[in-house]
Amino acid sequence: MASTNPLPDSAPLPGDGLDASRMPGHWLLARLGKRVLRPGGLELTRWMLDTLAVGPEDRVVELAAGLGTTGRMTLERRPAAYTAVDRDPAAVAHLGALLAPGATEVTAVRADAADTGLPSGSATVVYGEAMLTMQPDPAKRRIVREARRLLAGTGGRYALHELCLLPEDLETEHAAAVTRDLGEAIHVGARPLTPSDWTALLAAEGFTVTARRRAPMALLEPRRLVADEGLAGAVRITGRALRDPVARRRVREMRRVFRRHQAHLGAISLVAAPTPTS
Repeated sequence: MASTNPLPDSAPLPGDGLDASRMPGHWLLARLGKRVLRPGGLELTRWMLDTLAVGPEDRVVELAAGLGTTGRMTLERRPAAYTAVDRDPAAVAHLGALLAPGATEVTAVRADAADTGLPSGSATVVYGEAMLTMQPDPAKRRIVREARRLLAGTGGRYALHELCLLPEDLETEHAAAVTRDLGEAIHVGARPLTPSDWTALLAAEGFTVTARRRAPMALLEPRRLVADEGLAGAVRITGRALRDPVARRRVREMRRVFRRHQAHLGAISLVAAPTPTS
């Protein structure tokens, strides 16, 4: 079986060349060696893939595939084809180097998640993680619409894994404060939705949610760090942050914001099927 291990830390990463004080938070964490950059961690990603039930007949498209952590997990399930889409050239270079066990066809495409250029109906499974949250509402709709276009007819499945706002009736002013603080900490616009609003977004673009799960948003908490990266990985990430004053300050600020709003932030995964047309 071919190896599906991550590329070495020496390989160029998205965000290389950017000042650490201004770099988007997810690429800063990647520079420190963090490979799991999903709000619900590996546990929620595994649930998503298990629920999608990826198998040998599937043609999978991952939108905004990043460093390929979920892609490697997908390839372990030996689908017929796996296509990774990302607009960052360094990410595409990583993704193009993924090795697949068995006869899976692997392709990496540099494109926007809202306009992949892939043929209509060319996928049986489409998913994306930690990317819709970063988009304004019109872009969210365009990306979900693109996922719907890519899916073949009967049996197609779509999934997301994103941040969510809690509770459902969170006041508008409080939601705005959470969004503002997140954007200031991670240096990327963050626009999470409540669970019902995520469901409504999918429904508006032709999907029916068939399964859902929530998890705590504990991306930078020690227990989650060890669970996602392993003890050695967590120690390595912590050591690198301690040796880099700018990175250390950024990580501490991100964690402060996550903890400040922990009652109102969660992670959510939804799995959906195209709604039959009458």
